[in-house]
Amino acid sequence: MTHYDYIIVGAGAAGLLLADALGRDAFFAGKSILVLDKANKSQNDRTWCFWEKGPGPFDDLIHKTWDTIYVAGQQWEKSMEITPYTYKMLRGIDFYNYYVPKVKAYPNITWVKEEVQSVREKEHKVEVVTDAQTYTAEHVFSSLYDPSRPYSQKHYPVLQQHFLGWFVKTEKPVFNEGEATFMDFSVPQNGNTRFMYVLPFSPTEALVEYTLFSEHLLELSEYEEAIKQYIKERLNTAYKITETEFGTIPMTCYPFHKHNTERIFHMGIAGGWAKPSTGFTFYNTSQQIPKLVAHIKAGKPLSKFYHKDRFLFYDMLLLDILHKDNALGASIFVSLFKRRKAQLILKFLENETHLWEELQIVTAPKPMPFIRALLGRIF
Repeated sequence: MTHYDYIIVGAGAAGLLLADALGRDAFFAGKSILVLDKANKSQNDRTWCFWEKGPGPFDDLIHKTWDTIYVAGQQWEKSMEITPYTYKMLRGIDFYNYYVPKVKAYPNITWVKEEVQSVREKEHKVEVVTDAQTYTAEHVFSSLYDPSRPYSQKHYPVLQQHFLGWFVKTEKPVFNEGEATFMDFSVPQNGNTRFMYVLPFSPTEALVEYTLFSEHLLELSEYEEAIKQYIKERLNTAYKITETEFGTIPMTCYPFHKHNTERIFHMGIAGGWAKPSTGFTFYNTSQQIPKLVAHIKAGKPLSKFYHKDRFLFYDMLLLDILHKDNALGASIFVSLFKRRKAQLILKFLENETHLWEELQIVTAPKPMPFIRALLGRIF
């Protein structure tokens, strides 16, 4: 049974960024580190998008950027410049191609392709069981998401951001490659919060994605039919599908951090690092990793790495509303973009606004659903 100082379970964004941070920091040069993942990380299995002011640490890996976004409702639409922000898209394969070789090259890091079955804390160590063998460690950083945890309680609603995306190539030039369709709620809502999300790479190439914020997933054919109908009505051109992606992200304010111990730490979606109201995870993860490393270097307990702020409460109110009446999502988001500047909304969604700005945000939609949600939380 091989023993390590640190084991990183999962080589997604959180796992790779943490492994890289530990590997290049001289403070950890004497520490043995194991990275475990079931995949070779050789597939473009996901797409990360985020907004950022000016240049950022991932700019050399960015696949495409946009300075303008488009938002629409049933009877309203608008194109909006988001300067000083830029909306950026990072493909999973480009991220892996850069970070995987870099992490494997660190002399104190071992990379093993195995699927983790369980992580168990013992009296003086952590035991990690894979499909091939068992390892032990002083500390484990895990990205394994356990859905039974948030679903085992009722205090915090659990919705899903679920989506099917088609990378398409069209016969005719139909896309405005300088503008990303951020949220198009003009599609039938069918009692849910549903929108199209379109990221154009050229006049003939784009990611067209059908997204829902709701409690339950759909049959695959429902996502497919929605995308087909959207392309038929909006683009009116022949096309071929070059790639597909499907995903689901939990939207909940459930306190995942309470499962952290002195030896086991959960990160990424498993640690509650996804923005509860939107599902955006990558940028927050990139911000959390340096703080986590500093926390470790300071000798502080892993169970104490948590910061609660008022933005979680805003997220909770929105999720309470959507859980009770999922059809309200379109009107809430459209009213925000209709009545407030896109830059203010993006600033709010990245938890950077001050109280006066937040008052402007919360007063943009109709107030009664939020008042009822607030009273429900108080009483």
